[in-house]
Amino acid sequence: MTVQVTEDVSVEALQRFDMVIDVRSPGEFAQDHLPGAVSLPVLTDAERAEVGTMYVQDSRFKARRLGAAYVARNVARHLEGAVADRDGGFAPLIYCWRGGMRSNAMATIFDQVGWRTTVLSGGYRTYRRYVTRRLYDEALDLRFVLLDGHTGSAKTEMLGQLAEMGLQTLDLEGLAQHRGSLFGALAGRPQPSQKLFESCLLQALDGLDPNRPVVAEAESSKIGDRMVPPALWTCLARAPRMELVASRPERAKYLVETYADMIADPSALMVAIDRMPVAPSPERRATWMSLIAAGAFAELAEAIMALHYDPAYDRSARKQDRPLLGAVDVVPTEPHSVARASARIAELVAGLDGGGLRRDG
Repeated sequence: MTVQVTEDVSVEALQRFDMVIDVRSPGEFAQDHLPGAVSLPVLTDAERAEVGTMYVQDSRFKARRLGAAYVARNVARHLEGAVADRDGGFAPLIYCWRGGMRSNAMATIFDQVGWRTTVLSGGYRTYRRYVTRRLYDEALDLRFVLLDGHTGSAKTEMLGQLAEMGLQTLDLEGLAQHRGSLFGALAGRPQPSQKLFESCLLQALDGLDPNRPVVAEAESSKIGDRMVPPALWTCLARAPRMELVASRPERAKYLVETYADMIADPSALMVAIDRMPVAPSPERRATWMSLIAAGAFAELAEAIMALHYDPAYDRSARKQDRPLLGAVDVVPTEPHSVARASARIAELVAGLDGGGLRRDG
């Protein structure tokens, strides 16, 4: 047999392989990887650092010899573990950083076993160029409809209900692992790297039918620390929107439930408050601290919305010229109200061609 080489990283191409194997170190894999890839490193993070240091500071020969020993040992471990159950028809795609020594080392051994092995030419860098071209240089052939409304209007919950009803949706906050607001960090769950966010995003976009509308939340160009790539942002910026309308007290109650993890950590809550672009006065900050101490989180949420979130939303709404398909009233803390609003939104999405301004109670 002979190891094959490919540069095709499209969804269709990757699906032809039984396994996509990332032989880079676990740290490199965590930063980003091909969709569906399995991490089978031929060098651990520590081994890679050791070999690299020896290569630069001591001897290239010694570094290559040490690296070869580590690679042989690690490939043997994978043969006895992760791929031990694969039969003679196994057809993997293997890649490393740039399609060099690490991927070819494993591919050579797999080829000797008798497996139909392919190496990704250019490695991860080939894939990254593909993602950049798709999300930064090309146009997306998708039609979006946005769920809009003040903070606390149950947009994320409604998006999930619409997905269950069979509508196409794109959960940007889920992909970015962030609730999209100043207080939106998820406790114990750091955001993915920008590159990994883009990989997951492109995978989600490739799974959408361009002949059907896609519902997404109206977001800013950044979700936490992750930037929405230009190709998608261009689509979202011109998409028609549906506005959810809820009273501030009801939205405050909803936020107390939704941000329970933040409320459970008063120190994190105060850190977020101190990062607000419109800083509260010393007097207001002292009042908010007393509300936290008293457990009056609904009152605190109302105060923060009045100072920061609602004015920001209102300013943005006045500037945008995206068509408004309809305004739907909702009580975000009442499941039946959210379900009714979701059903009405589904109707509005289905009637896109005739969507004028409507208000539904």
